[in-house]
Amino acid sequence: MDRISLVDYLVLDEEPHLVAQECPNCAARYFDRRSACANCGLQEEFRRVRVPTTGTLHSFTIVHFAAEGVEVPFVAGVVDCDGTSVRSNIVNVPADPEHVTLGMKVRLTTVPVGKDDSGVEAVGYGFEPAE
Repeated sequence: MDRISLVDYLVLDEEPHLVAQECPNCAARYFDRRSACANCGLQEEFRRVRVPTTGTLHSFTIVHFAAEGVEVPFVAGVVDCDGTSVRSNIVNVPADPEHVTLGMKVRLTTVPVGKDDSGVEAVGYGFEPAE
């Protein structure tokens, strides 16, 4: 089956992972395209760096209201992947404070988003409990 990544920074290979743009001057990392570093202000060529696939849930919220067609509740969070902050949904866990806690260990996982008429699957990412 053909698969495509929903975002440019998700690499779909045997071990899916995220790739950030890193400033060579100050090591700030970004997932979107940059013309200059927002941290140090230098206009540099950014280097692509692999982001660890495991991390710690730094903050989260349980979303109860969303756009039509989006299933609620769901968990939106910020994961610290060895110093790189990644905004992501927390998946494969009940959306309640008994199951989602600050400091919990999580790992990257892929999430199917849909298929086009040709059968090509769009794939996104989320983080799920590692334990």
